[in-house]
Amino acid sequence: MKIGEVARRAEVPIDTVRYYEREGLIPPPVRRASGYRDYLEADVDRLRFMRRAKGLGFTLNEIRELLSLTALSGGDMAALNAQTQAKLRDVEERIQSLTRIRDALQGLVTSCPGHGSLDRCPILAALSEHRA
Repeated sequence: MKIGEVARRAEVPIDTVRYYEREGLIPPPVRRASGYRDYLEADVDRLRFMRRAKGLGFTLNEIRELLSLTALSGGDMAALNAQTQAKLRDVEERIQSLTRIRDALQGLVTSCPGHGSLDRCPILAALSEHRA
């Protein structure tokens, strides 16, 4: 199938297909006599896998690792589970960090009346404060 068809079926842009091919995340397709790339159903499946993994926050390097783990026929799921657990820990740490940032910003917003002179602004004072 041509690149437009594989992109449509995998629900990714054509440029993404080309990029993943350049990065070695999908194998180079056979070229027809006309020069068009001829993709396989397995390429659609692989692109869908990568799209879903990316949607769950996996980086391209992590996706590459996941793909190498899934390529081991008869392999054990322990390594794949470990990779996913590591990603979950990373996401949880980022959520905690974002929660701290949100709470700090909420405190700044709450402390500021939103009117008056800038030299009395608690947000500006907090952002300008020197801490060692």
